Amino acid sequence: MEEEFHELPTEDDVDGAALGIIRLQEMYKLYPENITTNPLTGQSSGSVFKLGKVAYSHESYQHAFLWFFKSLQKLQATKEENSDTYKKLLLEYLSSSAYEFGHVPLAVYCAKQRVNIDPGDLQARLDLTVYKGKLSQHTKTPDIFTLSETSTSTYEALCRGEELNMASSTLTRQLSCRYSTGGGNPRLMYAPVKEEEVWDDPPIMTYHDVFSEAEIEQLKNLSRPGDRAPLLPLIMILTVINHSVWLKDEDAPVVSSVSQRLSDITGLGMESAESLQVLNYGVGGHFSPHYDTLSDVSYGGSTVFPEIGASVKPQKGSVVMWYNLLRNGQGDWRSLHGGCPVYQGSKWVAVKWVHERGQEFRRQCSLSETE
Repeated sequence: MEEEFHELPTEDDVDGAALGIIRLQEMYKLYPENITTNPLTGQSSGSVFKLGKVAYSHESYQHAFLWFFKSLQKLQATKEENSDTYKKLLLEYLSSSAYEFGHVPLAVYCAKQRVNIDPGDLQARLDLTVYKGKLSQHTKTPDIFTLSETSTSTYEALCRGEELNMASSTLTRQLSCRYSTGGGNPRLMYAPVKEEEVWDDPPIMTYHDVFSEAEIEQLKNLSRPGDRAPLLPLIMILTVINHSVWLKDEDAPVVSSVSQRLSDITGLGMESAESLQVLNYGVGGHFSPHYDTLSDVSYGGSTVFPEIGASVKPQKGSVVMWYNLLRNGQGDWRSLHGGCPVYQGSKWVAVKWVHERGQEFRRQCSLSETE
């Protein structure tokens, strides 16, 4: 019984899942109706209220207001007895969310409703006085019920598949696809790999159908609890939601086989490389842009490069390769990249970090400041 209890989601797990939903809403401009299966019966009033609280605590006030408003609708539809206390709490959050968003008249209206329920509530009356006092300073009223379709960043625009108009997103030549032998690697002579240019400068390459279904399932099974050391706990540091595990070549033949195949394809040595990192992103899971695939994703989950306007959709069994460093050893700012939130499905990714040292005779160095 105790073991089963420990397997139940903790409060942090619930908050992490709720935050993932809020991130999805912010990224893909989703209303509560896009999340719930039915406007009034898709989720309980309590779970909807929880989403509002998480959005509020992360200062996403418009989404918080919309969730609180939906919770109020569900409360009124169920006509629960003794619901005045809960309704007062909802109205308190509604007025505060509206005020923080900049819709002061709506904050006043919700505060009045709260006072009407309990005229003796001194805090409610004080809040109403404060909001009324702000009305004279109120110059414009943003539409809190309508989400803005304008992206707030290049990262967000790329994740949403929008067309960009930026100088750095211009290709210098036509891209191409080819069968590659990795510069004449004997292992690829009779089975060349499918190589696609995603971007020319900096070079970003995708290699298709590199891993088989059987190999992918083996890696996923090795990364699940019970088959080896448990996965790292749910990571929720505002920017990332995922599970992660590191696999060494000696852990299983399939891991060493993956390392060898990556070396064949890229022409890089794996002697100084990190262990294979396997990550799983559920709904809402993502990496915000940072410097630094094993599954298809129904919607979302692309890897995007905001500085150059490039985007790569996850494809099962494929490999995406780029350099974070210039040939002179300096960091390449153009390699800034991020994983978009997964909207539908689950994204499995295996990452191999290859260090610069040890590649001197494999990747030519440069003394130029720009190369």
